[in-house]
Amino acid sequence: MPTVMRRGPYRLYFFSHEPNEPPHIHLDRDDRSAKFWLQSVALARNAGFNAKELSEIQRVVREEQSTLLEVWYGYFGTER
Repeated sequence: MPTVMRRGPYRLYFFSHEPNEPPHIHLDRDDRSAKFWLQSVALARNAGFNAKELSEIQRVVREEQSTLLEVWYGYFGTER
């Protein structure tokens, strides 16, 4: 479960056994978790974050989108 970065209270990571899914990032804070698709930043799953915090998280993912995609493709291989 490689950690890609930490941003404020959030840990952004991906699971090394998910190469067959579209690029995405998992994000945790305390006991909360979310998953965002990266090519067109969108919420895939939420477990515990409220709407206000999800908006902030989505902003963070958008700001880091190119870096996150670069890390994804660097780990799993070139763009398909």
